Amino acid sequence: MTTKPELKLGSHLVPGLAAAALFVVMAAAFLSAALPAPQGFAEDANITASIGYAMFNLGLGDVAAESFLIAFETIDILLVAALVGAVMLARRESGDRTMTVLTDGGRRLRETLTIDSDSEEVDD
Repeated sequence: MTTKPELKLGSHLVPGLAAAALFVVMAAAFLSAALPAPQGFAEDANITASIGYAMFNLGLGDVAAESFLIAFETIDILLVAALVGAVMLARRESGDRTMTVLTDGGRRLRETLTIDSDSEEVDD
């Protein structure tokens, strides 16, 4: 027999209500935001050079822009930290068995498997 689902009131209800309230606040903020009209670039403007000048806050470009130096440096630090973390995770220690298996071309693993299969044949 099929039963109706019951609403369980408990501590898990509060985070759900908070998420719904946050969604309503964010939706109201996005829908009420006034965005300026899109603007184009002049025909003779060098957009690529302007982006490079704006990135380093030089102010020499044909297109007026804000500085991206802080964003550039923040991304730089984040990528360097990720690269160092990847190298640390990929580094092998000298006494690790998996390192010897990988560096000897799998010979030790093959010998181990061959010895195990020979001992099984003798037992049969």
